[in-house]
Amino acid sequence: MPDRPTKRELRRAALARRDALDPAWRVEASLAMADAVLRTMAPEPGTVVSGFWPMRSEVDLRPLLHALGEAGSRLCLPAILDKETIVFRELVREAPMIDMGFGTVGPTEDAAVLDPEVMFVPLAAFDARGHRIGYGGGYYDRAIARLHAKGMEPRLIGVAFDCQEVPLVPDEWHDIHLPELLTESGLRRTVNGDM
Repeated sequence: MPDRPTKRELRRAALARRDALDPAWRVEASLAMADAVLRTMAPEPGTVVSGFWPMRSEVDLRPLLHALGEAGSRLCLPAILDKETIVFRELVREAPMIDMGFGTVGPTEDAAVLDPEVMFVPLAAFDARGHRIGYGGGYYDRAIARLHAKGMEPRLIGVAFDCQEVPLVPDEWHDIHLPELLTESGLRRTVNGDM
């Protein structure tokens, strides 16, 4: 029996497929994804929603974040504090943004730190069960585990393009399962997702 691909190999292949997507198509797909979320879920005003600023060829959540902010959500973006930790800093109009490393930006240190109730989670690859491969740092797994330790159960939605799906992610005990996935095909429950 041949060896299964490692997370590193799956990540590399999925990101290569994503990078090969036409940039204009990625913009259109990102807008369609925003529309799909706005049609199917409407967080209550004041709900804390975390997104992410796109890096490289990632889905661009900025149109969705703008629309959710206009509808009353409190928005936040991840801020890398050190090699182990991210927090979620509030994103407000016209507030300064700083380089967060890895080709992304986020709010400055004076921004309020919030605990997300809805989290749009970036990923490199995913499978139909809702298991994800991140970028290798484990930041989101640890951040979500900290929220769980506080008694919070944020709504977790993985965000990617369909081409990033793989047959099977080799999961480990500490990996966080994503009950929902958002791709250009729409917002869907994963195979292991709870109703």
